[in-house]
Amino acid sequence: MNRLIPLTTIVAALIVQVGLVPYIALAGVMPNALLLAAVTVALVKGPRAGMVSGFAAGLLFDLLGTAPIGPGALVFCVVGFAAGSIQENTFADGWLVPLVVVFFASLTAEAAYVFVLAVLGEGGISVGGVVKLAFPAALYNSALAVLVYPWVARFLRSEKPMTTFRRLA
Repeated sequence: MNRLIPLTTIVAALIVQVGLVPYIALAGVMPNALLLAAVTVALVKGPRAGMVSGFAAGLLFDLLGTAPIGPGALVFCVVGFAAGSIQENTFADGWLVPLVVVFFASLTAEAAYVFVLAVLGEGGISVGGVVKLAFPAALYNSALAVLVYPWVARFLRSEKPMTTFRRLA
């Protein structure tokens, strides 16, 4: 059951990506709910779960679009692993670390996705176009992370809330 919770998060993000995200686009910039879910899983569960959920989210992202199947899976897998590794090796706790990680993960994912597509001969976008789209998309994903991350992280955490207190002495 514990392994199905990250998968449920990715499937829910797929539904949000298809059903809601096109309607909340601002100036042609759409957030990436699948990437946000993969990074959230990575931040809560660690690098291995981030890598697996990133691969699943990237594969679903590739299946939604018209690009070749595989570049999104590769990029999201690497970004999920990196986000999980950063959280595992960071001692700070609070609301700022997830926002910074989501921002840089979004920037990295957008740039790496365009780079991989260019290597495959599918890219038709310039460096200026990547900067124009990647930076606002990263800001949008970070703004959504303020709202989404606490709820999804609470859903993903496996610790049970403490209901009783024991005396230590």
